[in-house]
Amino acid sequence: MASRSLSYTQLLGLLSFILLLFTTSSTAVRVGVILHKPSAPTLPVFREAPAFRNGDQCEADKIHIAMTLDTNYLRGTMAAVLSLLQHSTCPENLSFHFLSLPHFENDLFSSIKSTFPYLNFKIYTFDPNLVRSKISKSIRQALDQPLNYARIYLADIIPTSVNRIIYLDSDLVVVDDIEKLWHVEMEGKVVAAPEYCHANFTYYFTKAFWSDPELVKVLEGKRPCYFNTGVMVVDVGKWRRGMYTQKVEEWMTVQKQKRIYHLGSLPPFLLIFAGDIKAVDHRWNQHGLGGDNFEGKCRTLHPGPISLLHWSGKGKPWLRLDSRKPCIVDHLWAPYDLYRSSRHSLEE
Repeated sequence: MASRSLSYTQLLGLLSFILLLFTTSSTAVRVGVILHKPSAPTLPVFREAPAFRNGDQCEADKIHIAMTLDTNYLRGTMAAVLSLLQHSTCPENLSFHFLSLPHFENDLFSSIKSTFPYLNFKIYTFDPNLVRSKISKSIRQALDQPLNYARIYLADIIPTSVNRIIYLDSDLVVVDDIEKLWHVEMEGKVVAAPEYCHANFTYYFTKAFWSDPELVKVLEGKRPCYFNTGVMVVDVGKWRRGMYTQKVEEWMTVQKQKRIYHLGSLPPFLLIFAGDIKAVDHRWNQHGLGGDNFEGKCRTLHPGPISLLHWSGKGKPWLRLDSRKPCIVDHLWAPYDLYRSSRHSLEE
């Protein structure tokens, strides 16, 4: 095959191109760095909620409520906040403490402020590196997200002047005055929550746990009582003094080494607090409405009075409503949906 030579003009062009590559290489690197900076997600747009005002009988006592701001669950958070305000006798007394991942605070602040112009709230940055290396893979990916573990560090993040706080998940609505839960008598306990005794703890812990005599001793003498960590009243002062953040972290370290449980952040709480919390009425956590952790099948309401509806489990009401395959209980969530494109209340 005959060789093909380059003309003088072609050689000049090639040299110019090579020089251009060298002179712009540093710029190209800089551009690459800029392109890889974290970008804020596109947040849903919400309608502005009505203004909720205190009645004449309200005093100045603040009720502190903590929630996480996960961009994937923001629609649920907005519905939860609306339900809290709507059913509160003294809505201006509610003080919200939101935990968010870095880089998203400004967009989340604007979204909340435009939806609830009169809301008393503050956003705190939660560093995911505090917990990322401690998280073990669980049965559902959503349970492995750093924000799911932020409740463990709540006492270290909020102001030291806050001595009691209600922690709430984002997949719930409150249909009663939250002040009733706020004033629960803690009786010296660190945590108050609806408690379900006669639980089968073999469901929560693995064979590696039950086959280790030293680990099993932790549960000896404890009542087999389960509680859902998505609704808790926490004595923050006692939590700090008891160094419970470190105690939960220690169990997470054991989990990394031996894999002693399947679920996400719940089992360490059970190992520390099972049978040793202040039990409150079950009406304050009608949980499990999202079905199980695998399929999220529909569930019906438990009998009895209800103050809080909780879609724990895989199925979330906004997703099932959008898919036009809602469960019956999802229609109880729909009236609190502030998503601007939502028409559930009109069409369903």
